[in-house]
Amino acid sequence: MITHILLFGVISLVAPAKAEVIGGEESYRACMALARSNPTDGEERARGLIALRGGAPARHCLASALLGLGRYADAADAFVEVAIETRDPDLRIEALGQAGNVWVLAGDLSRAVAAFGQAIKLRSDDADLFIDRAIALAAGANYFEAIDDLNRALELDPRRAEAYVFRATAYRYVDAPDLALQDAEAALALKPGLLEALVERGILRRLAGNAAGARADWISVLQRSPESPAADAARDNLAKLDLR
Repeated sequence: MITHILLFGVISLVAPAKAEVIGGEESYRACMALARSNPTDGEERARGLIALRGGAPARHCLASALLGLGRYADAADAFVEVAIETRDPDLRIEALGQAGNVWVLAGDLSRAVAAFGQAIKLRSDDADLFIDRAIALAAGANYFEAIDDLNRALELDPRRAEAYVFRATAYRYVDAPDLALQDAEAALALKPGLLEALVERGILRRLAGNAAGARADWISVLQRSPESPAADAARDNLAKLDLR
């Protein structure tokens, strides 16, 4: 499994939808705000709105509350129900993407890939969807398929530094270190100091026998953001380097 592929976080899981409204836009946004601030109360309000035939927006609020409660499988199912129920094509795509991301959190990678695939069929020019599906594929060790999706994402948006990092890691796992290093460098050219790119380049440098370069990258991560997930990865790698 790609060890730090999820460090960037899940993208836009609970953004308010541009969709049908539950008795008015204010009611919908109030439910979403409650789902974020107090998921338990948010779930209760969302279920009440569903009982009042609140439709897809009510289910979207419910999915967001369930996500906040850490009930990932239930949340993913709720996002799928939003996609089925909504009449809004943009919300359908958004909900499928959200379902895919939450299925990744739930550990059900096949359902995640399927959800992203449905979303991509509806919007085939969305780089985010290809990146998200690549993350799910890589998490299941389907690295070549992940690379294909990242290739497509970078064709659509060549300035997506995180896509280069993800592809670098995938290339590393298929024993293509030269291509991996090129992608890590490309990510850093786009975003100098990008933490995940520094972690990845450090790993690649260590594998190439450049212990000093690897150490410099990981120390740079610690200096830039000592409390970040990338810093945790840098510490782990530095500890392994010292053991050697």
